[in-house]
Amino acid sequence: MLPLSYAQHNEINVIRKVGGNQEMKRHLEDMGFVTGAPVKVISASGGNLIVIIKDTKVALDQQLAAKIMI
Repeated sequence: MLPLSYAQHNEINVIRKVGGNQEMKRHLEDMGFVTGAPVKVISASGGNLIVIIKDTKVALDQQLAAKIMI
């Protein structure tokens, strides 16, 4: 497993685990980052990512991206 920040651009990956405290997990799950969901990184800049999850573009900072394992 690798953090989402290490994902290749334009490659579809599957979320294997969402880490962090309960509040962080709930926040990420509310945005669609759940185990088994496909996610695609479309842009990265300075550790910050723009991803597509459930047909929606979402921007993540470096700290949030590190909590999502693929």
